[in-house]
Amino acid sequence: MRKLIYIVSVGVLMTLAACGTAGKQARKKQAEPEQVSLSLEERRKFDYFFLEAVRMKENGQYDAAYELYKHCLDINPASGAALYEISQFYMYLGQEAKGEEALKQAIRSDKSNFWYKQTLASYYEQKRNMPKAISVYENMAEQFPSRLEPLMSLVDLYNRTKSYQNVITVLNRLEELDGKSEQISMEKFRMYLLMGKQDSAFIEIENLSKEYPYDLRYQNILGDVYLNNGKYPEALATYQHILKEEPHYAPAVLSMASYYQKTGQDSLYQLQLDTILMNDNVLSDTKMELMRQNILQSEQTTKDSTQIVALFKRILARPQQNADLAMLCAQYMITKNMKEESVPVLEQVLSLDPENKPAYLQLLSYAIQDNDLDKVIQIATSALEYHPDALEFYYYCGIAHYQKEETDKALEVFTRGVRQINEKSDKQIASDFYAILGDIYHQKGRAEESYAAYDSSLVYNPDNIGTLNNYAYFLSIDKKQLDKAEEMSYRTVKAEPENKTYLDTYAWILFEKGRYTEARIYIEQALRNGGDKSRVIVEHCGDIYYMLGEKDKALEYWEKADAMEETEEGETPPTEEEIKRLKQKIKLKKYIE
Repeated sequence: MRKLIYIVSVGVLMTLAACGTAGKQARKKQAEPEQVSLSLEERRKFDYFFLEAVRMKENGQYDAAYELYKHCLDINPASGAALYEISQFYMYLGQEAKGEEALKQAIRSDKSNFWYKQTLASYYEQKRNMPKAISVYENMAEQFPSRLEPLMSLVDLYNRTKSYQNVITVLNRLEELDGKSEQISMEKFRMYLLMGKQDSAFIEIENLSKEYPYDLRYQNILGDVYLNNGKYPEALATYQHILKEEPHYAPAVLSMASYYQKTGQDSLYQLQLDTILMNDNVLSDTKMELMRQNILQSEQTTKDSTQIVALFKRILARPQQNADLAMLCAQYMITKNMKEESVPVLEQVLSLDPENKPAYLQLLSYAIQDNDLDKVIQIATSALEYHPDALEFYYYCGIAHYQKEETDKALEVFTRGVRQINEKSDKQIASDFYAILGDIYHQKGRAEESYAAYDSSLVYNPDNIGTLNNYAYFLSIDKKQLDKAEEMSYRTVKAEPENKTYLDTYAWILFEKGRYTEARIYIEQALRNGGDKSRVIVEHCGDIYYMLGEKDKALEYWEKADAMEETEEGETPPTEEEIKRLKQKIKLKKYIE
C-alpha cells in the first residue's frame, strides 16, 4: 500500500473519531456515492479547493488539507480523487476499515483508474488477506489486459498460496502478452514438478527449445534440465546434438563436464575440463570458476601444487581475454611461497592489464625484500604512469632514491607525491611524506623548509614519533627552540622508553640546555639499550661526561667512538668534519663545539 506520512492536529483526530461513530444510514450513503452533475461554478470551486488541498499537503499542513478534501466531497461526494486522498488519511490514523471503504468508493466512482485498484490490492497484501488481493488483481488483469503488473502480482500471490495450477494459468496469459521466454518456461517447469507432473514439466522446456530452434542456448537449457533431474540419457543425447551442430559451443562443453562428473566418469570429466580450459571461446569467468574448483579439490585431496601450476601454465600460454586467470595463478603461487615462479606471471598480468595495482604492489614487495633499489624504482615509476595519485608508489620510489643517496631525485619524487595529498588521503601516509621531505631538506641544508615540512607532518599526525624525534634533534643541533625540542623529544621517550635513538636525542637536548646531570641519566639508558654500538651515541656520552667534569671518562668514550670502524646500520656515516672534530677532542682532551 502506498502509505503517506501525515502529521495531523488534535482537532482533525477528534473530527475523524467523530466520523467513525456516524450511524448506519450515513455509512450506507457513503458506500454508494451518487454521481453528481456539477454546474460550471461548482466545478470551478471543486477544482480550486482540490488544488489548494494538494498544495497544503505538499507543504505539510495536513489538517488543513484534510478539511479541504472534506469540503471537496461536500461539493462532489462521488469524486474518486477526493475519496482516494481521504482514504489515505484514514489509513495513516489507523482507521483502516474507514480507509478501505473510502478506497472502494473511489474505485466505484472511477472504475477505470488502475492505481486506485493497485492501492487496494497492495493494502490487502499488507494485511495478508490473499483471497481479496487476488480478487482485485484478477479484476485488474481482466480490465487492463495489456498490462503485465497485475499478472506478475498474481504469479507471486498464487505461488505464496501454493496454487500451482493457477500460477501456470497466469504464466500462460503472460506468454500470450509477452511471448515465450526462458524465465516463464522455467517457472512453469518448476510448477509442474511441484504438482508431480514430470512429463508436462519436460514438455514445457522442450517446447521452449522448439520455439527457438536456432538458439543453442535453449537446447542447452533443456539438456541441463534433463541432467539435473536424473534423465542422463536424454541429457547426453541433447548435448551431443548441440556439439554436432557446433563442436566448440562453450556452454555444451561445460555441461558435458557436469554430465561426466554426475555419472562418475572421472577420467572423462578431467579430459573434458582440460578441453574447456584450453577452449578460447569459453568465457574467462567460467575458466576461473573451474580453476577455483580444481584448487579446492587439490587442497582437500593430494595438495599437489605442481599439477595446478602446470595446468595454469598451459592455460596462460594461450591468448587471454583478460588478466583474471593470470592473477588467480599469481595468487595461488604466492600462497604456495613460489616467489620466483610468480614474478613472470605478475608481469604477464601487467602486460594484460597495465593498471593492475595489486600486481604492482606484489612485485614491489618482492623488490623491497631483495633490497633491489633499482627494481623498486622501476616498478614504482611504471605504476605511477597508471596511478598518478597513489601515494605508496611515490613513497617507495622516493625512499629507494634516498637510500641510493640520490637526494635530488628523491626530493623531486616526494615533492610530486605531496601534491597528491588531499582531504581523502591517509593521514599517516601524508604525515610520513612530509617527515621524509623534512629529512631531505635538512640534509641539503635547507633548514627552514625542513622545519616547515616537519610542521606539516605533525598537522596530519601529531603523534608521528619519527617526525617528533628528528624535528627535535635537528632543532637541538641548530640550537633553536630548545624548549619545543625538549617537549617533542620527551613525548618520544615516553612512547618508547627503551629506544636508544630517542633516549640519545632527549639526552642531547638536555645537554644543549646545560642540564648535564639529567642528560647523563638518559644517555646511560641509551647505552644500556644498544647505544654502545652507535658511534654518535658513544661520542655524545663522552661530551656529557666532559661537561660533568669527568674528563678521563669522556676521553675513554671519545676514543671508543673513534675506534668504531663502521657506523651502525641505519646510522648516517660521519662527515670528514665530524671525524676531524672527534680526533681534535681526543688530541686536546677537551670538548669542542
